[in-house]
Amino acid sequence: MCGIVGLFDTTGRKEIDRGLLTRMNDSHVHRGPDGDGEFFDPGIGLGHRRLSIIDLSGGAQPLFNEDGNVVVVFNGEIYNFQELSEELIEAGHTFGTRSDTEVIVHAWEEWGQACVDRFRGMFAFAIWDRRKETLFLARDRLGIKPLYYSVLPSGMMVFGSELKSLLVHPELERKLDPSAVEEYFAYGYVPDPKTIYSGVSKLAPGHLLKWRRGEGQPRPHQYWDINFDPSDHRNEAEVCEDLIEQLREAVKLRMIADVPLGAFLSGGVDSSAVVAMMAGEAGDPVNTCSIAFADPKFDESPYAQIVADRFGTDHFQEQVDPDAFDLVDRLANMYDEPFADSSAMPTYRVCGLARKRVTVALSGDGGDEIFAGYRRYRWHDYEERVRGMMPDAIRKPLFGFLGAVYPKMDWAPKPLRAKSTFQALSRDTVGGFFHSVSVLYDGVRQPIYSDNFRRELQGYHARDVLDRVMSNAPSDDHTSRVQYADLKTYLPGDILTKVDRASMAHSLEVRVPILDHKFVEWSARLPSSLKLNGREGKHIFKKALEPHLGNDILYRSKMGFSVPLGAWFRGPLKERVGAALSGPVLADTGLFDMAQLRTIMDQHQSGAREHSAVMWAVLMFESFLRQVHYADPAPIQESTATPA
Repeated sequence: MCGIVGLFDTTGRKEIDRGLLTRMNDSHVHRGPDGDGEFFDPGIGLGHRRLSIIDLSGGAQPLFNEDGNVVVVFNGEIYNFQELSEELIEAGHTFGTRSDTEVIVHAWEEWGQACVDRFRGMFAFAIWDRRKETLFLARDRLGIKPLYYSVLPSGMMVFGSELKSLLVHPELERKLDPSAVEEYFAYGYVPDPKTIYSGVSKLAPGHLLKWRRGEGQPRPHQYWDINFDPSDHRNEAEVCEDLIEQLREAVKLRMIADVPLGAFLSGGVDSSAVVAMMAGEAGDPVNTCSIAFADPKFDESPYAQIVADRFGTDHFQEQVDPDAFDLVDRLANMYDEPFADSSAMPTYRVCGLARKRVTVALSGDGGDEIFAGYRRYRWHDYEERVRGMMPDAIRKPLFGFLGAVYPKMDWAPKPLRAKSTFQALSRDTVGGFFHSVSVLYDGVRQPIYSDNFRRELQGYHARDVLDRVMSNAPSDDHTSRVQYADLKTYLPGDILTKVDRASMAHSLEVRVPILDHKFVEWSARLPSSLKLNGREGKHIFKKALEPHLGNDILYRSKMGFSVPLGAWFRGPLKERVGAALSGPVLADTGLFDMAQLRTIMDQHQSGAREHSAVMWAVLMFESFLRQVHYADPAPIQESTATPA
């Protein structure tokens, strides 16, 4: 994998500060420790850090077309590059390498901005066309690879693979965006296209930006969207057969590499499915890795071993201490923005383990989103059925009253913790789903804000993100609508961001075959009843895999990557979280009601209430302030020993 940076004078041909571009490029050396390159033209500078995967001896970037008038810096993989190369050679183009990068410059020459429609892969790239004096940026359809940009007051555009590369620029103002702060505390991340900073954006998944020098700033253009159209009415057996063929092809495409390749294997359905397909394509045993935990409540390693034994993989496993709270500050520096998904800790650990053996790893990310595997889909289906049975005039006041008077019993068995369900049923469709995905509910989030910050928000509410996304959902089916929302928000903003930064910190490339866009489009044509069947999510996915995986893998309860936050905050992190929640860093922002934060901390540590979610979100925000907001960006240095 790689990292890219760039400076572009949008109004003229101002000389580019070469030292500045080099510092930007060096800020993410972890993304590409194998080499670097820079390109300068009047008013434009491009930088690249390389992690060599394909054509190790060639393919250095920046890379040019035949006459040197088109240049590209590229982060990602174009999996159908061989097919496209043949087509472009037939069209008269000459190739000097066998890398997938070179396909991009010739595709731009041949098809212009429509070239993105031809690419099958994960990518974020920048093309400079000298003749047209045009900068072209594009990001892959699902948002697997990141791309940040900002237009500075001077008219200089700055962009890069990570926010830290932009923060190197002295002209970029580190001004917190109040609406992004509100979104962070609601979702646990800042959804695309915003960042935590005003004036800095992410290029959204499936979008491109074409800017001709001297013209006004263009709006990003969406070149791809997911169309949920349940037009596939074949019987279940036929769908299962096709599903395996589609998945096998997606996996096969992602096994092309000139470096050691393997897979994450948690023992869950999705990673096990990927390994099963890899085993069918590989001539040698597949390299697999997993981490184990001493606490059986968090340990999935026995299931991973079952799958490894079944397919004869070369399995590599290490037990790690789940008390990885020493990573808090490191995570803040990795993500550049506040990021409250605590599974980032074990994700970081498993990426480090994989890098000991391989340079490329396949993961099972995306299965829950495209086949409706999350528990919240089942709850949303139930809630929508209730909403459909009762008029709003009765439902909203009834469940609103029950939600208000029912006690919050964090200590009680789940069937008795009905307060949040009542609250959700009192809301409309979007409000109910927002409630289900919120890291901090309104009743928890709003009280921690200071009066001044609430005024600064001017009535803005994080629900607006889902209102916007779900209003554009190309389906009336309620399950498809929330899948669409997750594919546009949670998947790129949380899951894929988590994996990209954790893997790149170890100079490890992660590929996600389940998120092959053709496979995603294929799944979107299936009726939602084949995905969510009663109380069973991922129904058709599991059914198709029955000949390949046992029921002990397919139909067990989902565990996921979890960490014992509640215990940490009453034990080894007690002093740390106490100092953060009552310290000057948070107080000086003026964003928080410090008395409320102290109350939350006291209630949690006494056992009176469970507040681990809000304490973790606030702790990670405080770490972001110290490590990023008030600090000079520093490269993430990580051991990148050549795998065996």
